[in-house]
Amino acid sequence: MIDVTKIDQIETMILDIPTIRGHVLSMATMRSQAAVLVRIKFSDGSEGIGEGTTIGGLAYGPESPESIQSAIDTYIAPALADWDADDVNGALQLLDKLVRGNRIAKTAVEIALWDGLGKRLGVPVSQLFGGAVTTKMPVAWTLASGNSETDIAEALEMIETRRHNIFKLKIGKRAVRDDVAHVARIKEAVGDAASIRVDVNTAWSLQDARWGLKGLQEVGCELVEQPVPARYLDAMAELTSSYEIAVMADEALNGPEDALAVATHRAADVFAVKIAQSGGLKRASEVISVGQAAGLGLYAGTMLETGLSTAAALQLFSTVETLHWGTELFGPLLLTDEILAEPIVYRDFCVEVPQGNGIGVTLDPDKIEFYRRGGSRILKSAAGE
Repeated sequence: MIDVTKIDQIETMILDIPTIRGHVLSMATMRSQAAVLVRIKFSDGSEGIGEGTTIGGLAYGPESPESIQSAIDTYIAPALADWDADDVNGALQLLDKLVRGNRIAKTAVEIALWDGLGKRLGVPVSQLFGGAVTTKMPVAWTLASGNSETDIAEALEMIETRRHNIFKLKIGKRAVRDDVAHVARIKEAVGDAASIRVDVNTAWSLQDARWGLKGLQEVGCELVEQPVPARYLDAMAELTSSYEIAVMADEALNGPEDALAVATHRAADVFAVKIAQSGGLKRASEVISVGQAAGLGLYAGTMLETGLSTAAALQLFSTVETLHWGTELFGPLLLTDEILAEPIVYRDFCVEVPQGNGIGVTLDPDKIEFYRRGGSRILKSAAGE
């Protein structure tokens, strides 16, 4: 008789980590990030770790850190008690039947399941998705202070230190004319040394977007992300067909069904694929497949996760042959502190895929305790001073 490894326990906690500066979105300004961490303990003594993180509380989407934790503790964990730990696809199918929506909560648990399976098999998670075809990927940095001179200084420093030469500007809070002028100043300052893109986070009307895309195209911006609300696919289709500047879908993509709708409407040139927004690594891989089949460009997006979920995303995206627009998996760099024992490596304008079994990273237990909501707030290294 073969012993089956079962799920023994699913634990959750919320970490609150400050950001290095205010991160200005069209709907909120972030000064800290709250990440829900998941630890799954299996009957053979192995463990898996995962993360579910959103942006800007409930201003961005329907899930919050508190709702993610509650969904896992109240509904997901009891449903997976004693489940076959190696049957990840079966677990995902069960959760889709029992839990509607809650994609980020499902993502956190799914990452931990893949991590545990990879560790038990002695392989990286990328191997479970067919194998990595690259060890590093171009990585963008978001300029989101809202101040042109501050953003220019930040961009020039990133280019000089060879950390980033792709920049995405958060716009949409000001008048369209002012936003275009802001982008023009930054593009003029960096010249051909960097690629400039923008993210409107759904803030524009169709009329604003027509003027905005025309102006952005004229000043040398290469791509505009989600200029209008996600539900307006016809408007996205008009913008996509009317301008040479690339239009990228982001908030419009919540899993493979949405990806198919966007592709069918020809409502984007590019998919911003986020593992959390897609509902996990498996569903994100399906979004990627839809984009590939439709001949669309691909971009690895972020929900500004810690190094944990960033590592999981890197495992998946390392299996993709062509990421036409690179990645923005810079989340750990926006935080004031690192929660991994060995940080993810950023250098030469790229992010490197962690090497090792599972998602390839381990947590720093002292940092986890320090940033855990309700935790000690005393680092052991500092306690003895």
